[in-house]
Parts: sequence; structure tokens; C-alpha cells
Amino acid sequence: MLLLRQLYRQYGYLPYKMSRFEEYDLYAENRKFLVSQNVITFTDLNGRLMALKPDVTLSIAKNHRGGAENTEKVCYDEHVYRVPAHGGGFTEITQTGLECIGAVDGYICGEVIMLAARSLAQISESCVLDLNHMGFISGLLDEIPDEEYRHQLLKEICHKNAERVGEVCALSGADESVAKNLQSLTTMFGSPEECLPQLKKMCRNEKMAAACAELEVILGVLKAFGAADKVQMDFSLTNELEYYNGVIFNGFVDGVPSAVLTGGRYDNLMQKLGKDCGAIGFGIYLDLLERLGEREREYDVDTLILYEDESVTELLAPEMRRIAESGRSVRAQRERGSIRCRSLMKMTERGLVPVDANN
Repeated sequence: MLLLRQLYRQYGYLPYKMSRFEEYDLYAENRKFLVSQNVITFTDLNGRLMALKPDVTLSIAKNHRGGAENTEKVCYDEHVYRVPAHGGGFTEITQTGLECIGAVDGYICGEVIMLAARSLAQISESCVLDLNHMGFISGLLDEIPDEEYRHQLLKEICHKNAERVGEVCALSGADESVAKNLQSLTTMFGSPEECLPQLKKMCRNEKMAAACAELEVILGVLKAFGAADKVQMDFSLTNELEYYNGVIFNGFVDGVPSAVLTGGRYDNLMQKLGKDCGAIGFGIYLDLLERLGEREREYDVDTLILYEDESVTELLAPEMRRIAESGRSVRAQRERGSIRCRSLMKMTERGLVPVDANN
């Protein structure tokens, strides 16, 4: 968390601290924006219905002080409260991330995505950032007049079900070329350099062309920062069109089965909140990283030292310090217990005596 905070501060993102509570109406009116739609509520002493915040972005967006002329770049370390996927009550989640609200352009989007990629690299060298542009998908779906079919298609694209996309397009009466392009998007995956030429060929309106142009600017920024190698295009990555209008992205690291980072551009949310400005940001769910690398850990500690009584304290402390300063982990206690260790030693009046070793 400290390394990530330092990274964000280097690029001018200032620390932001928010209240643990927000009025419930904020979340009730924007449930589709939330990862979990179950919210913990209570009535305060003034009779207002309040909520333990289930989301950081909504709270920052609500409290933004102005329009596009007042750009805020903030980073945060916060706790949010949600229902886990497996159920079983509410859980407290530690989340860190950043938001840029105000004058958002192609460079700002590229900068935020660069910081997302570098955040993943801080967590693990084995990582990937999947990128999509909701403006491009929205522009293509605009060719289908019926809103119900548009929602169905968005769902099937997310499921990578190209066959079903074709069936829904047929039911909607969509043009054959539109159906073909939507099916292509469903399975499109690769580097931005590979995907952008294909996207340009699909352009049918100004919205799609503008999305391609923005993706080109973003790619240029990523290359200039040396952060393009971990970024992939994946058009099965989708989100609510009601809130997201530009790039969206998810970050993955090896060893964790779900996205540890999620983000995107959400100008539509700002407009819904009555604020005429752009916005983009991302959050990292640190609770998902708790088990990262656990499979590779065979031992609880490198060296376990047993001692019988306090008479050996003066000999024990220097040995503990020596082993710790060598870069190895060490633990001292009286009983063997169930601790897994590489080497087991005993502290006697004559010094350390090896008991057992497992190399």
C-alpha cells in the first residue's frame, strides 16, 4: 500500500480521506454502479438513513467540488463493506486506488492506465491489464434500434458467446455486417497494435471513430511511458453503458483467480450526479492479495529456535538478530508446536545446537 501511495504521489495524485458513512440515497439511486448491491444501513441521530460505504468512487464523485475547470487528482486507502460472492454476511475490504475528475482527455486516460499497469507490476511481475472501450461498443450497438436487444447483446459479448450474439442479432433484424462485427468483438483479444487496425475497419459512425482515435492516443501515452507491454485489448470486458462511456479495464496477477484491479472512465455517472465534467479512475482490492503466493510457501519460518528457560536470553537475542539481518525469517519459542521450518535449532548455554534440517 505504501509503495502504491508513493507511486501515485509521484504523478500528482493527492491523498484523499472520506467519511465512513454516506447518505443511503446516493447508493440506492446508483445500484447498477456498485459491485455488490447489498448495503449496510442505519438511521443516525438526525433521522437520516445512512450507509456504510460499499464503494469509494461514488463517494468521491458526489463530493467533487466543480466542473471541468476544477480538475482533482486524488488517491486513497479506504475500507468498503460488501457482501462476498459466496455470501455469509458482510465483509470489510481494504481498497486503494486513484481518481481523476475534471478535464479528462486522452492523455489523462493514458496516464491513469499507465499507473494501473505499474500498480499491477508492483504486486507481481506476472500480470496483465485487459482494456476495452465502451464508446466503441456503444456506437456499434446504436445500429440496433431496440434497447432490449442491445442489453441482451452486451450480456452475450461479456460471456464470449459469439453464436448467441448472432442469434440475437437475427432476432433484432440487425444488418448482417453489424452482426458480423459484434461477433468479431466477442472473440477479439490481443495487443492494442493488433486490434486497432481491425477496429478502424469496423467503424460505422462518429462515436466508433472517436473511440478509435482515443485508443490511439492512449496507446501512444502508454508507449511513451514504457507501460504498453502488459496491456491487452479484450472486448468481452463490458460494463453498464448507463455509467461508463470510455475506456474500462481490469487487472489480473498470476495466482489470483479474479480481477484484483478494476477501473474505467465514467463521465456518464458525473452527468447523472449533475456535474459537467469527465472522470476516470481505478481501485485495487488488497484483500484478494492476501493469499497471493501462498501455494509456493512450504514453511512458516526459515529457522525455529527452541529454548528451555530465560537463562539463555543473552545468547538468544544476538543469534535472533544475526539470522534476521541475514535476510532469513526466525522464530523463538519454548515448545515445538506445529510450526513448519527449514531448520530447527536449540539454544543451550553453549550456544545454538542444530536439531533437524529440511533443505
